[in-house]
Amino acid sequence: MSSSCLSCVLLVMASSLAQIPPRDSLPRSCRCLALDCPCSHSGLSSVPSVPAQTRTLDLDYNQITEIQRQDLGSLWELRVLTIHGKYNTNTHKYTESVLYLSTFTVPGLNHILSFFSFFSFSVCVRCLGSRPLFQSLVRLRVLSFGGDSLEDVRVSDLRGVGRLDPSCLTSLSVPGCRYDSGALAQIWPLDHVTLSLRSPFALNQTLASALLHDVSDPQTHLTLENLNLSSNRSVLPLREAAQRRVRSAPLSAPLCLLLCLCSSVSAPLCLLPSAPLWEKARWTDHMSLDEVFVKDIVLLNNFEFTAFLSLSFLLQFPRKISLINTKVFVMPCPTSVLLKNLEFFDLSENLLTDMTLTETLCAGAGVLKGLRVLNISANAIKSLSLISRMVTRLTKLTHLDISRNSLTFMPQSCPWPQSLRFLNMSRTKFTSATSCLPPTLQVLDLSYNDLERLLVVLPALRELHLSGNKLLTLPPGWLFPNLQTLTVQMNTLNVFTHSDLVSFPRLQNFQAGLNKFSCSCDFVPFFQSLSDGEINITLTDGIHNYFCDSPLHLQGAPLSLVRRSFSECRHVLLVSICCGLVLVFLTCLGVVLWKVHAFWYLEMIFDRPLVTFDAFVSYSERDSAWVDNYLLPELEQTGLCLHRRDFLPGRWIMDNIVIAIESSRRTLFVLSHNFVRSDWCKYELDFTHFQCLEGNCREDAAILVLLEPLHHDDVPKRFCRLRRLLTSTTYLQWPQDPDLRGQFWTSLRQALSPDQDQD
Repeated sequence: MSSSCLSCVLLVMASSLAQIPPRDSLPRSCRCLALDCPCSHSGLSSVPSVPAQTRTLDLDYNQITEIQRQDLGSLWELRVLTIHGKYNTNTHKYTESVLYLSTFTVPGLNHILSFFSFFSFSVCVRCLGSRPLFQSLVRLRVLSFGGDSLEDVRVSDLRGVGRLDPSCLTSLSVPGCRYDSGALAQIWPLDHVTLSLRSPFALNQTLASALLHDVSDPQTHLTLENLNLSSNRSVLPLREAAQRRVRSAPLSAPLCLLLCLCSSVSAPLCLLPSAPLWEKARWTDHMSLDEVFVKDIVLLNNFEFTAFLSLSFLLQFPRKISLINTKVFVMPCPTSVLLKNLEFFDLSENLLTDMTLTETLCAGAGVLKGLRVLNISANAIKSLSLISRMVTRLTKLTHLDISRNSLTFMPQSCPWPQSLRFLNMSRTKFTSATSCLPPTLQVLDLSYNDLERLLVVLPALRELHLSGNKLLTLPPGWLFPNLQTLTVQMNTLNVFTHSDLVSFPRLQNFQAGLNKFSCSCDFVPFFQSLSDGEINITLTDGIHNYFCDSPLHLQGAPLSLVRRSFSECRHVLLVSICCGLVLVFLTCLGVVLWKVHAFWYLEMIFDRPLVTFDAFVSYSERDSAWVDNYLLPELEQTGLCLHRRDFLPGRWIMDNIVIAIESSRRTLFVLSHNFVRSDWCKYELDFTHFQCLEGNCREDAAILVLLEPLHHDDVPKRFCRLRRLLTSTTYLQWPQDPDLRGQFWTSLRQALSPDQDQD
């Protein structure tokens, strides 16, 4: 059967209904993993509620006896449904169940199941109605149905199943029912057919012969299970298979009963006594025997078991020999007569060791000259160098499987046959890979080891499987110029880049799911372009296996659905822009503050001089005569500060004004029409007012003296503070009458006196 075939199972399984506990006492839900819902062995009494996107639903071994239309009606994405077997609460054992679908109309069931590629359930055929259930299941690939209540297998029951892929596995268990000849023949041809016919072979040989007649074909691999070959009569149905020239017939029965019929012999499940007696069949043509397959041998009292040497006659002619899980620990070195045609040799899942492998392979003498495939996986072999020496003279060997052994060390160099193309070293314990690997390999499987890197040149390699290791990065592509398939699932990869993939010149298929990916702003768009097909590399494991592990807020999110914002991805640029804007703003603000002398104001505010004057006299230069002739002679002793006398030469005028005002207890404003025309006077007034607003002066810090009548309306609007002071502050007016001037000076001295501050 080709590797691309889809299995199609047609089972009719036996059981009786068990007592079912009340529905309320059983669970009604199960936990789904992604798109798969493994709900078997859950004690369910009805179909549970599952997500609408569910693709696989496993309901094996529950208490389900009936399916309603609405149970599956919403599961439009469902592709795989398995329902057979139940748990018997009385016997506490799992048995096969009978599932009734009578609540469905056939069109309704077909509508729900028409999208299924796998459908498996145990069902009484007579309960499906007159219309064929499978007629509309155009995508059906795998089917299982049946039970003890099977009474009738009609040609119409299986109509529509013939649309299955011909390379399928059909399996049928018939306890003993009425069978329409040709019912199974319409599902022809099939590569593999499995029949479980214990009762018909023992009690109804006519039924067994009819079944074998319909399924036997030279191109069909026929498997007979659970047979009861207790008499010569019970073997008669096998003539149908022989007459139709069946070439391969695995049989769960003593081997000698089949050797006269087929060119391929298989014993999948056998119970052997401790000392079996083997007798060569008298009517057997052993030269036509092409394949021997023995699997899962159970030895009774195996401490007394001796050997299979009496079966050596079976090994003279076959091209394929498989002894899987048969407790083989050594096979004597074959002579030139034995195994002369052997091309395929499978000794997997046995008890071979380094010592017994040497004997089995004749110490590397190359006796098995025609051997092409050797499988010694799942044994107890520990030396890779020993294996290489044992096979180096097998000049036709192309496939070697040494997986699941206890191999821990890989030497630097190993001898290998030049014909070796496929090497499976998975599930061993290698921590490093060396040039011991044969350069002629086309397929190499190093999955599930402890490799952290792979730096070996393999020019002919086409497939490389590295899943389940500890790789932090992809191996360099230049080491594998012909690599077409690369799998690195379940490693410790955080990211892979476009340059990593294009370094493999011929890479076509890539699998890297189930790693702990860092969903960075570079990796997310690259992965999405890869999944969208913008890069000529196919993610063969599907995008649903790729999840984010970091950053924390994206942990567990499907990579294909992640979208990173501009602020997340360009935070450096964003911060740079913000810092640049802040710098430009501060620069502009500094220029503006410099223009309006803000820095000077701040300096004047925080660098205050000591108070050394009683009053600073603010007046217009045009009123200096009054100051010199009247004010100074009368108030000199009070400590007045005058700009022309006390200002420091060379200092900025504004600085002198501010220092003079701050070093004086009060400011005396000599108001006149000349005053309101002076900008410097306005500045002195404004600063005094500003200082008072800051809380650095008393309420009477400004003393107003009017040299001449000055009405509120005579003051320009730009002297807004003066206009406000004239209406809210008591001022002194210079009297023109000399007799009143004494009182004027008395009031002014009192206003300027330090005692007034203390009050």
